Amino acid sequence: MVSGLLGFMAITGYAGMLNIKGIVPLLLPPEELYANHPAIFRLVVHNRKRSLPSFLINATSSNAGTLLPFLAAGSTGETGLELVFTARGRHPVGRIRISSPFPVNFFTRYWEFTLHDTVLVFPEPLPLTGLSAADGAESTGETVRTVRGQDGELDGIRSYSGTEPLRSIHWRLSARDHELLVKEFGTQASTPLLIRLDELPGTGIETRLSQAAWLIRRYGGERPVGLALPDRTLAPAVGRRHCLHLLAELGLYDHQ
Repeated sequence: MVSGLLGFMAITGYAGMLNIKGIVPLLLPPEELYANHPAIFRLVVHNRKRSLPSFLINATSSNAGTLLPFLAAGSTGETGLELVFTARGRHPVGRIRISSPFPVNFFTRYWEFTLHDTVLVFPEPLPLTGLSAADGAESTGETVRTVRGQDGELDGIRSYSGTEPLRSIHWRLSARDHELLVKEFGTQASTPLLIRLDELPGTGIETRLSQAAWLIRRYGGERPVGLALPDRTLAPAVGRRHCLHLLAELGLYDHQ
């Protein structure tokens, strides 16, 4: 009986090692990472074995773990893995443990992988109620100027000239008057927001960086946003890529 149990332990242990052999993880970060905010990374796991599948693959980091129930031989599986970084700046992804209780949950075999890729972590957003650090703005209001466009209020109706987009045609009035008529709209332009880092009300540089990050996230989709650093100024502009560039400047401030 003892020999049988020892043989059973040896066989299941060997099967467990074969199960996780050839498993290679890859972590893909999201576009935005903020200090002290949990972020879901894409975890891609490849089974390099030519003929053997893998079962009950656990992938764990220092914060959380996830499970892939089955990976066929030569296939790739994908799931999410939560990571948390406690400070802004560039950080290595760290270690990922691949383990499995297969086949009988008697032993848990594992490999540990050190991922040398680095990620850029933005400051933790800290809400700020006022905009005293913005050029010419003491509140969050916006000014509106009316010019011809497609996103403002309806200004009037006029005859179709052939150059307007079809979506601007007023079909009901056109059918009534037997003439193609188009709607004229105004467009809105918001006052640019220039965030002056040294004029934010925070008591320390990390607090001011966090307040600036919150302002970029809050207003970056509504109006042009710029950033005034002690040594240079990034002009206000719109767009997601511009906002990510501003956040990256905050994340690397004094770390470059």
